[in-house]
Amino acid sequence: MKLEHALHAARALVLADLAAGDVAQADIVSLVEDAITHRRWWVEQWPEGVTYVAGLVAQDVQDSLLERYGRWPLCPVCTTGGDLHALDVQPELGPDPHWVCGKTAVAVARVGRLGTTL
Repeated sequence: MKLEHALHAARALVLADLAAGDVAQADIVSLVEDAITHRRWWVEQWPEGVTYVAGLVAQDVQDSLLERYGRWPLCPVCTTGGDLHALDVQPELGPDPHWVCGKTAVAVARVGRLGTTL
């Protein structure tokens, strides 16, 4: 049950961030479902990794979006100079993941809480 709870929570967090950025279209939501399927298998192989699922799903979706659509989520901290870049999930493998500007090291929001800052 802990696995299913973690996967449902990760789905909800990432969908909230996608909705905050107005990019929660059906084809993008399918990317979330693909990431959930992959991470279900991953956690079945390494049960101790269940606490890392939210950050990993966020990274998986971010990677899929980059390949198909472009950078997401764009950094709201670095808005001048025309250097658009995406936020990073930190820690890369750890509990309590945050969206962080890789250039300034500013923590913008927890995964699932981009709506409070965008």
